[in-house]
Amino acid sequence: MSHAHHHTLDIPALLSRLPLFQEISPQHIAYLAAHTREKRLAKGEMLFQKGDQPRGFYLIVFGQIKLAFPSSTGHEKVVDIIGPKQSFGEAVMFMDRPFPVFAEALADTLLLHVAKDAVFELLEKDPLFARHMLAGLALRLHSLLQDVESYSLRSSAQRVIGYLLQHCPSEGQCVGKVEITLPTSKQIIASRLNLTPETLSRILHDLVEANLITVQGKHITINDLGRLREYDL
Repeated sequence: MSHAHHHTLDIPALLSRLPLFQEISPQHIAYLAAHTREKRLAKGEMLFQKGDQPRGFYLIVFGQIKLAFPSSTGHEKVVDIIGPKQSFGEAVMFMDRPFPVFAEALADTLLLHVAKDAVFELLEKDPLFARHMLAGLALRLHSLLQDVESYSLRSSAQRVIGYLLQHCPSEGQCVGKVEITLPTSKQIIASRLNLTPETLSRILHDLVEANLITVQGKHITINDLGRLREYDL
């Protein structure tokens, strides 16, 4: 990773742009910034292992982090893929338990690590900050519950179609051709959707056969958004 253009980060500015901290006062942002350090990871590098003790939580400035359960058989289960401006690790930090998953960089990544002590200090001082933290955690829980529901109630094909639609840049437009680029490898996406890589490949192949999509590596063209939405394998 080239550090030729490396310059000092404006941590207060980065923190205040994150959804979690958007309405926090500049004084409190400054306090958090003083207890924040940056962490750079190269693609494939581990951030923490399952069982490590959290000392705060993380925010992604750029890059991508995979959270997954390790497995003795080598078939890890991907829990989440996290991108820029997203945070993770808050819940585990509050529970004061070891990390239940490992975290690995899927691309060159820059993270901010906000120290637990600073967060706890602010929670006691600022009720608004506490409310924001709760709202952030509630949103995460809501999306996890939606995941569980979609895994149990939706067919494999519906899950894949739902995932593709989620990555459409133009959600508002219900018709026409759309180009999307998958954010990570098909193997990781399969694990995220609770499918085997073979099942994912088969479903993509079926969608290609039905002339709904065209696949070139990570680039997928949805030939007709409306038809894909209505399609049921």
